[in-house]
Amino acid sequence: MTKYYAEPFKIKMVEPIKVLSREEREEKIQQANYNVFALDSDDVYIDLLTDSGTGAMSDQQWGGVMMGDEAYSGSRSFKRLMESAKDIFGYEYFQPVHQGRAAEKVVMPMYLEKGKVAISNMHFDTTRAHVELAGARAIDCVIKEAQDTVNYHPFKGNMDNERLVTLIEKYGSEKVGLIIITVTNNSAGGQPVSMENIRETSKIAAEYNIPVCIDAARYAENAYFIKQREEGYADKSIKEIAREMFSYGEIFTMSAKKDAIINMGGLIGIKKDTALYETVKARTIPLEGFISYGGLAGRDLEAMAIGLQEGTGFDYLQYRIGQIEYLAAKLDNAGIAYQSPAGGHALFIDAKKMLPHIPYYQFPAQTLALELYKEAGIRSCDIGSYMMGNNPDTGEQIESEFEFTRLAVPRRVYTQSHLDVIVEALIAIKERADQLTGYEITWEPPILRHFTAKLKPL
Repeated sequence: MTKYYAEPFKIKMVEPIKVLSREEREEKIQQANYNVFALDSDDVYIDLLTDSGTGAMSDQQWGGVMMGDEAYSGSRSFKRLMESAKDIFGYEYFQPVHQGRAAEKVVMPMYLEKGKVAISNMHFDTTRAHVELAGARAIDCVIKEAQDTVNYHPFKGNMDNERLVTLIEKYGSEKVGLIIITVTNNSAGGQPVSMENIRETSKIAAEYNIPVCIDAARYAENAYFIKQREEGYADKSIKEIAREMFSYGEIFTMSAKKDAIINMGGLIGIKKDTALYETVKARTIPLEGFISYGGLAGRDLEAMAIGLQEGTGFDYLQYRIGQIEYLAAKLDNAGIAYQSPAGGHALFIDAKKMLPHIPYYQFPAQTLALELYKEAGIRSCDIGSYMMGNNPDTGEQIESEFEFTRLAVPRRVYTQSHLDVIVEALIAIKERADQLTGYEITWEPPILRHFTAKLKPL
């Protein structure tokens, strides 16, 4: 049994949560058209929908909120954020934005247009959407080991660099607008990317003169995995590992709502290209606001500056990732398959293995997510064919490589007892899994459908 690492903090405020009856939950999810995003948070007991912006800020961060400088330009909170970011990433320029998808909105059209492609170890949903909104097409290029959810591989998030070269040759380097390295690799199960793999991907990109963008949302968790699993990094600090990681990219986009442990905020980093920074600034002003606030209040900038530092703490990361490893060990004992080894921010349950009788076009991962809510008031989400949506060229349903139900654990929020409730609910569902049926979509928007689509049970 994996050890549960005790919280490296003490609790000084609590937020009450309630538990609805089974009958009430079934009524609520029906009213939500079987879309977990449409549930009211008051009707959720344990909320694992996302780890984005759902963490608990520290006393230092809340103190920073009160000290935030709300000046429109040149605020001291902006300067503190610049100092904090430079200390961690080693880049020359940074641009705050209001969240990660805002960073993608600014950056992706700078590199991508109709006729071009972006290649990534795996695009997450908003990244894929912004690639397509720019007119380009997104190609995933994760290693084949990621497709085997049961067998262990220390870095299942890695880019398949042999295939990467094949894809570049196929499309032509001039048509590959961007290579995106996502750390950790969310869609593959929150799996880390090794430093060796990042280095090799960067070298290939340089040979073909293709820029590298790092999706940095969970960079600190990725650095922790490198420290724990990759030879030569055990004695390096999280900051030292992070600096080397980012040295292999030209630019990064970041949702700071993850590893900076804030409720709202994002960041764009530019290594040293002054002309590139000027382009980012010029695009940010009309899209997000003046460069020294980037769509954020001064208090958010202050909290981000502090959270970036707190998110690199080893004791915190050991506890944080230890929660996921504890969940995984419990599920091992119950014989429930997930993307192994446990990821950084979430556990990704293999719904295809739990519900093999439900085909991809009836959304097994969404089915399991809905059943978790009915069973115990737990809100999770689909990372599978339901999220993938339809092919933008043919309109046909895409079959995802994975059918994951993601249990994304908010930072510094839930206790060991909450995790035990999650395990008990999954065990109860497993015992009647063969009785579950899938769902079909009754209405959907053209892009990012999983946020607002309506479904009904089959």
